[in-house]
Amino acid sequence: MTAQADPWFAEEPSYEAPPDDDLSYRQLPSNLEVEMALLGAILVDNRLLEQVGDFLEADHFFDPSHRRIYEAVQRMTERGGQASPATLRDHFFQQDRLADVGGPRYLAELAASAIGVIDAVSFAQAIHDLHLRRALISIGGEVVNEAYDSDLELTAAGRIEKAEHRLFELATTGAEHTGFRPFSGTLASAIDMAESAFRREGSLTGVTTGFRDLDAKLGGLQRSDLLVLAGRPGMGKTALATNIAFNAARARVRERGEDDEVHEIDGYAVAFFSLEMSAEQLALRILSEQAQVSSDEIRRGRISQAEFDAVFRASQELEHLKLFIDDTPAISVSQLRTRARRLLRSQGRLDLVVVDYIQLIQPGAGRRPENRVQEVSEITRGLKTVAKELDLPILALSQLSRAVEQREDKRPHLADLRESGSIEQDADVVMFIYREEYYLARQEPQEGTDKHQEWQEQMNEVHNLADVIVAKQRHGPTGKIELFFEGRFTRFADYDRHRNDEPPV
Repeated sequence: MTAQADPWFAEEPSYEAPPDDDLSYRQLPSNLEVEMALLGAILVDNRLLEQVGDFLEADHFFDPSHRRIYEAVQRMTERGGQASPATLRDHFFQQDRLADVGGPRYLAELAASAIGVIDAVSFAQAIHDLHLRRALISIGGEVVNEAYDSDLELTAAGRIEKAEHRLFELATTGAEHTGFRPFSGTLASAIDMAESAFRREGSLTGVTTGFRDLDAKLGGLQRSDLLVLAGRPGMGKTALATNIAFNAARARVRERGEDDEVHEIDGYAVAFFSLEMSAEQLALRILSEQAQVSSDEIRRGRISQAEFDAVFRASQELEHLKLFIDDTPAISVSQLRTRARRLLRSQGRLDLVVVDYIQLIQPGAGRRPENRVQEVSEITRGLKTVAKELDLPILALSQLSRAVEQREDKRPHLADLRESGSIEQDADVVMFIYREEYYLARQEPQEGTDKHQEWQEQMNEVHNLADVIVAKQRHGPTGKIELFFEGRFTRFADYDRHRNDEPPV
């Protein structure tokens, strides 16, 4: 009889370590040795904290005890004290939390493990990078779990927007902590800018608006600036923003090179986010302006063959412009940033972003600010961050409060900005568009009276006149610029007092 093998004494199966790509065995990215080395070096020389304290926070450490130690070191040094194993031991002992940081022995081991020569910034950046990677993993996990969630109140598009907002916040974390730059470096950058303006015809350092006097006042639309153009309904702020976007896109910038030869550069690349009007409506406005045919007549089909031919010729001339329109309603700042970056990658350049308008931008999905003022504050801060990150000007339109209509003098002021505090604070330039003709036309007295004759004289003085009031400018002077406005074609032009019947050439 053949003996059967006893299962209790059977040979144990060989054990194989899980592969590195097995998700069930993955660990969060961290480097405790780097954390210990940096903390130890700081305990030996507290001055190293000055090099990393502006961007490295306690939450960036992976080990909980390291977070508590780093936070305690920050508090001690801020109060002018000395952070060492002995002072930390007394600090945690008084709080009855000495065991939470590994006890006195571990504090001493940290100082003893300090590397003699350490690049504190590189070590801190490595810790911060690992923190961002862990945050990405956390966001990814939340996105997956929320995608499985059957909550019908948040659509798939809403979940994507919520994820984009989280990524936007993560990407901008620490974006402003660039630290000090030596004056020699910033001076060289300023000289380069001045040289560029000197060699460029028109002496502009920024993107042209296409209006002579406005460019002279602003020096063009400057990179990394948030410019706010505000006005009451009917003033023409969308028309002016459209004109500026079109003028920049069609600009032929002439620059004088080092060989003293004048070179012509193609127009700027412009992204126009229209939250109120459709892309077709904006395109129709531009066609109307260039073809000198009323947009209302084009829309209704009440144009002659000659006018249609003019519209067709204008469309052929404009089809190669680098003007891109996104008419998605209720867009968020994170979506705006993502699409602007995508356009920058696909086109190779992006010079100007126009947003129409601030009050229609939505907060990130899943976020409910306490009030509208706080909501607008987050939006304007986000737009300013995008302008700095992409290094381009953002021209954002804004509404004005109804308080303007209650005054006899209806010229707008900074206090008239809707949710004015945050907009006025975050914007580098604040401009108002004002047309006296708009209000006078609604105050027409009875014909045949002396008041009507006086009214007619006032109307003649302000006919086709628009004021752009630069109420705030960080880099230069404030003041008023006069522009010619032709309502039929929603067209602005440089103003010429001697030619009130037609826009200047």
